[in-house]
Amino acid sequence: MKIKEIAIDTIKSLPDNATWEDVKERIEFVAGIRMALKELDEGKGVPHNQIEDESSSWISK
Repeated sequence: MKIKEIAIDTIKSLPDNATWEDVKERIEFVAGIRMALKELDEGKGVPHNQIEDESSSWISK
């Protein structure tokens, strides 16, 4: 699906009383998810165990 089609479908999924802010937020959300999935497909993701190791130092006990 092309970006323009995704944007149109995203806007169509919003309620009729959506504001410009609603449109902007939804488009940014969908774009962010799609970029993240692309990065994962390209092997640019961070392994789960690395996240667990790094986040354990953030959590106070």
